[in-house]
Amino acid sequence: MPHQHSTLDPERLARQGFPEVVYCEGKDDAAIADNLRALTAANERAFGTRLTIDRASGVLSRLDGAVHDPVARTIRLGAPFPATGKRVAVVTAGTSDAPVSAEAASTLAFLGHDVQRVHDVGVAGIHRLHARLDELRNVDVVIVVAGMEGALPSVVGGLVGAPVIAVPTSVGYGAAFGGLAALLGMLNSCAAGLVVVNIDNGFGAALAAHRILSTRG
Repeated sequence: MPHQHSTLDPERLARQGFPEVVYCEGKDDAAIADNLRALTAANERAFGTRLTIDRASGVLSRLDGAVHDPVARTIRLGAPFPATGKRVAVVTAGTSDAPVSAEAASTLAFLGHDVQRVHDVGVAGIHRLHARLDELRNVDVVIVVAGMEGALPSVVGGLVGAPVIAVPTSVGYGAAFGGLAALLGMLNSCAAGLVVVNIDNGFGAALAAHRILSTRG
């Protein structure tokens, strides 16, 4: 599906089980709107990421019925996919990690999954996590979003049976190195089977969860 500015992939949904998503950073308003409109024509719905609140109005003015989430920085055109009956917990270590966890949650909701949000349960007050363990043990996948030293996914990974996907964030003071400390801590986790996506990549974690869920009956 060629455009002057893009070559879209409308068959991705049939090929991989999820549609192409528009990454909005670096694109002008018209290109974002064109891509979302074209993907909606192909798949009845479309989704975009990293559309900041200062850019959203220009895109929304070009699209009828689009929905923007200013915290997640996502945009949706058309209805979400039908409900899958699958449950994913998105766990956030601190409130400063909210944009990344919201991106994951928004993506999962677009794909039809039931999202359980567990906010602000980082290791500085680990009792907060223990109070929510029953919820985390009754979902199909857990996504854990954390900055600073990135310790929370290891803790969760040792307490639940579902697959755990860790997302390091760029939250933290100087020695956090923009999320590198959290990334390395998660990659070195002693929690067996923990998988890690890139820094601030809530979208990537959501798609990893979707792929896992798509293989289950």
